[in-house]
Amino acid sequence: MDTLEPITGKVLPVYIEEEMQKSYIDYAMSVIIQRALPDVRDGLKPVHRRILYAMQEAGMTPSKPYKKSARIVGEVLGKYHPHGDSSVYDAIVRLAQDFSTRYLMVDGHGNFGSIDGDSAAAMRYTEVRMARLAEAMLDDIEKDTVDFVPNYDESLQEPSVLPSKVPALLINGSAGIAVGMATNIPPHNLCEVVNGLVMLIDNPDVEISQLMTAIKGPDFPTGACILGKEGITSAYTTGRGVVKIRAKAVIEPANKGKHNIIVSEIPYQVNKANLIKDIAQLAKDGAIEGISHIDDYSNLKHGIRIVIELKSDAVPDVVLNQLYKHTALQSSFGIIMLALVNGQPRILNLKQILEYYLAHQKDVITRRTRYELGKAKDRAHILEGLKIALDNLDAVISTIRNSATADIARVNLMEGFNLSQRQAQAILDMRLQRLTGLERKKIDEEYVDVLETIDWLESVLADERKVMNIIKEDLLEMKKKFGDERRTEISRDSSDMDVEDLIAEEDIVVTISHQGYIKRQTLDNFRNQKRGGVGKTGGSGKKEDCAEHLFLSTTHHNILFFTNKGRVYRQKGYEIPEAGRTAKGTAIINLLPLEQGEKITAVIPVKEFADEQFMFMATNKGTVKKTNLKDLESARKAGLVAINLDENEDLIGVELTDGNSEIILATRNGVAIRFDEQDVRPMGRTAHGVRGISLNYGDEVVAMDSVPNENYEVLTATEFGMGKRTAVSEYRKQTRGGKGIINIKITEKTGCVVGMRVINPAQEIMMITSGGIIIRIDVDSVSQYGRNTQGVKLMTLNENDKVVSLAAIHHEDDGE
Repeated sequence: MDTLEPITGKVLPVYIEEEMQKSYIDYAMSVIIQRALPDVRDGLKPVHRRILYAMQEAGMTPSKPYKKSARIVGEVLGKYHPHGDSSVYDAIVRLAQDFSTRYLMVDGHGNFGSIDGDSAAAMRYTEVRMARLAEAMLDDIEKDTVDFVPNYDESLQEPSVLPSKVPALLINGSAGIAVGMATNIPPHNLCEVVNGLVMLIDNPDVEISQLMTAIKGPDFPTGACILGKEGITSAYTTGRGVVKIRAKAVIEPANKGKHNIIVSEIPYQVNKANLIKDIAQLAKDGAIEGISHIDDYSNLKHGIRIVIELKSDAVPDVVLNQLYKHTALQSSFGIIMLALVNGQPRILNLKQILEYYLAHQKDVITRRTRYELGKAKDRAHILEGLKIALDNLDAVISTIRNSATADIARVNLMEGFNLSQRQAQAILDMRLQRLTGLERKKIDEEYVDVLETIDWLESVLADERKVMNIIKEDLLEMKKKFGDERRTEISRDSSDMDVEDLIAEEDIVVTISHQGYIKRQTLDNFRNQKRGGVGKTGGSGKKEDCAEHLFLSTTHHNILFFTNKGRVYRQKGYEIPEAGRTAKGTAIINLLPLEQGEKITAVIPVKEFADEQFMFMATNKGTVKKTNLKDLESARKAGLVAINLDENEDLIGVELTDGNSEIILATRNGVAIRFDEQDVRPMGRTAHGVRGISLNYGDEVVAMDSVPNENYEVLTATEFGMGKRTAVSEYRKQTRGGKGIINIKITEKTGCVVGMRVINPAQEIMMITSGGIIIRIDVDSVSQYGRNTQGVKLMTLNENDKVVSLAAIHHEDDGE
């Protein structure tokens, strides 16, 4: 409305926008100042300050018996904190939990919850009293050291801040969410904080980097380890930072060659029960492999002890690193050093927090000194009157005796001996025993002591350096009284543990069975045999299954799994489960999310994804495609499209090339074609490719390989164990897309071609049969024949057994 019509009575028209804005600002400021944020001087929020003050007023000191928690909750609610009882009791509980508060402010008796997330017992069951440290927070509060303000109904007075002889903001930290802002200050070690304060007192111009030599970083009540100092440095210099906290764990040997991971400390604010539950679930889901059992032996006497039992084939360091990566055994703590300064929220660096605390202590000591000076002067004034009375004892007694009333006697004393009213009253109140010689001597000695005290107090007020020395002495006393050893270690390195650094790089053989089981074995498991040998068992002997693929790699290489559907998946060599020579292995669907009917058809080990390298692919329909290796770097366990295929088309081979290689394709019916890789231009991941060979009816491509140079040979193997090696020079180069030439003579004795590899005589080859038999032979033991021959027997097969796979072993001295 444009105009407001006047309304009679007490109802006033207001704009809702203005009222909402005003009300929300009032609410926000109330939350910021009165509830959520700590004061930089004593490090306490109002509820904590009121709890400690109410406990002192109720006589719940460390030397007194425990009293019911409900009693102090009622005191705080009724007198100072008009909010819910749960907010007060929850604050009391946290101050009494040794896993939440670094230096306890409340001494609790009863069930105050656990690190497993168990809640505390009801307030009617638990008992509390002040902890010894809390007394130091309230020391000298009765000496006018802090301002008092009216409580919520102005019926009582409460302190606006505590004297805080200990730097509570840093040693216990604080966490709170206000409106539009939050604070998250970690706890620190008292000894280190005191050392930092002393350093600042001695040198006000000290740099933060120098302060960090004393205050090394947060010190959490649950211990654990902080990774690196980058986050700490950022927090101490800017007020914001993130630190990584890692549990303390050791690997211990167990029975039968197994190992256990023992966790003795966990990160701050991590729920232990939930942590164990998460680990168990990840192990059950297969996200973390190698864990067989978890037990929790934690107790109050010996602390945390979580025992994670590992399987016999698990690599302990790898499992531990996976636990750090996937669970709360490694957590992040976001530091926001926000506190109230003169009632206003400010983000502070480390030096500013220390400076504001010292400024507060300077004010406390100054006010305490003034208070004590006033008391000393009052006492000196009284003692001066008593000395006058003792020096004129007979006259004073006569004056009092001749006075009709006490009031008249007081006036006569004031007039007769030039005394003040307080001095005259002190003389009237003096007991007769003070007239003895010994008592008179005590008065003289006390007067001298009081004068010395006055001189000292006045010198303190006149010299700021003396004030700071008193602060230093108080801090060093607190350090001696309450200080303890650091619990949280700080490591120099903040980087995550690299799994590859924990695993030795070694050659491995990876086999995939027809039914989809995968395993890795070390190359040493296969001894070299002569041509024509019978081989040795390399997988399960189940007749309905067979080892269909064999790949060579190392534990550190990225292994790219290409499937018949044209997708590529990525794994590290060490991530493939290791199994014995006769073991079946692990179902590959537990490692890769293969779709229905999707099978692994090619595997390429890649050390790094270089720009100048390419993936050359071929399909069973004779299509070829070249893609930059970098385009496949994003491949993960979820898979990535490597080539688009037509209906009934499968990807059968993939080669890693430099872009200038020659390619040979071999077909099932004994035809081969050799052409330049440059005949195929690079294409994107989702392209289909171009024709590599024109196939005869009923034929299909079964193998593809690259030609390093003319000195290499083509080794071809057939399903009945026959094979030969032929010089590459016998395969004349053609243009891609041609019909090809004869590769091997196919007969009933040989069977169809199952594999072709371009090799040199110094290499070895491995052949694997449908029965799971593996043979490893030297290439130079295989006879060399022309293209149009059937070759010789490479492997003696059992009845109904057939060769299904061929692989070449590349040695380092081959230069490949």
